Amino acid sequence: MDKNLLEQLNLWHEEDEFEQIIARILEIPEQDRDYDCISHLARAMNNLERYEEALQQLLTIEKQGGSDPLWHFRAGYAYYYLEQYEDAVREFEIADQLAPKDRATLSFLVESRYGLAVMNRKRKQSLALQARNEQGRKYGAGKIPFEGFDLTSFWDDSDYALKQYVSEPPTDELIASIEQELGYKLPASYIAMMKLHNGGVPVNTCFPTEEATSWAEDHIAITGIMGIGRDKPYSLCAEFGSQFMIEEWGYPDIGVVICDCPSAGHDVVMLDYRKCGRHGEPEVVHVDQECDYEITFLAENFEVFARSLVHHDVYDTSEEGKYEALQKVAHEEFSPLLSELCARVTEVDNMEEIIRTICTRIVEEKGYFAFHADELSTLMYDLQFWLYTKSYPDTSREQYLKDYSKMIAFGGSFSTGGYAPGFITDWLDDRIRQGMIGRTSDALTFKDAATKQLLEKLKAFASAT
Repeated sequence: MDKNLLEQLNLWHEEDEFEQIIARILEIPEQDRDYDCISHLARAMNNLERYEEALQQLLTIEKQGGSDPLWHFRAGYAYYYLEQYEDAVREFEIADQLAPKDRATLSFLVESRYGLAVMNRKRKQSLALQARNEQGRKYGAGKIPFEGFDLTSFWDDSDYALKQYVSEPPTDELIASIEQELGYKLPASYIAMMKLHNGGVPVNTCFPTEEATSWAEDHIAITGIMGIGRDKPYSLCAEFGSQFMIEEWGYPDIGVVICDCPSAGHDVVMLDYRKCGRHGEPEVVHVDQECDYEITFLAENFEVFARSLVHHDVYDTSEEGKYEALQKVAHEEFSPLLSELCARVTEVDNMEEIIRTICTRIVEEKGYFAFHADELSTLMYDLQFWLYTKSYPDTSREQYLKDYSKMIAFGGSFSTGGYAPGFITDWLDDRIRQGMIGRTSDALTFKDAATKQLLEKLKAFASAT
């Protein structure tokens, strides 16, 4: 590209004159536009939100741009705003490999991964709802129970499940006895399943809903399905069975509790006989104690309910949670106390950025923002103690433990949102025992050798900011 033209294009870019850039480049015959020329054209189109056109231009020089991080960044940028997140992630990852640690690239990479996670989760949930509705149309009462359904892979036979739920297959006599005790005829599909595997914990424990409950906005979760019997704790007529939940927990007497839930009693799944009577085919409902025993319809019958269960991965929001945590540690405001302590540091530059870098690493490794007993958490315990005692040298153990939560644990926006006091006291006792923290009368101090070691670690992180 002509040097004068390049200077003019860059000037227009700085002045946000993107239309001028496009108009000038389009004056050049297409066969005479080189790599740099097309790159500037695509950048201007991206800046004017003409993402499809920008992508078309970039794809004409794809081979030449293979080793150019800017080409991959601009392609990723267009894909991102076209909501083609999988392609965006691919391009930003390549750009990061070619030019590591570029902040704009890393920021868009995080955003693209978040968008991809949300898109995949919504797609899975939509498919789960479609499958549930299809099951309702196909499997009604009167058909052969679970015909064509692989019940051998339905159950997760852990030691816990076998001990708490699973009984021997019920005899006809036991079934009749249980039905008499409950006062309801059990569904044929439920009995058929129990004769093959009498109670247990399924592999798939979530059921899609279109109404929110206390558990989630878009699904309910079960722990296990109660078997026919009295022996195992989670059988229909056992210690934690249907009658126990109705009589002791106050659930409505509308039928039979068949599933317990992870809330430890605060919601259940029931067979609902209100429409069909005690000898008919019951619907399956969710009953939510947390919402004044609100009843939510789930399925026309037990078979539809069992066939429509989906794996908890369908509702996994860990990637979205990780994204939110990364945004928090990168941008949220420090607590007044932590800001005050950072402002007094002279030994290293950019203390705030160092803290954000360490906490970003913690989130990347864990998927969430929390301090435990791992190496990086221990570094943050050391750092907070050094910051605090540097500004308040006459700090007692009691004072430090009292003020600890004001820095990060409950420090406002930039916060872990809680902490386990035992981790802090264990860390403090270990550092005293190791001779890294000393006591002068009633005051605690970070020893010189420990301070030197800490500063070396902080300077290593400073070089990464």
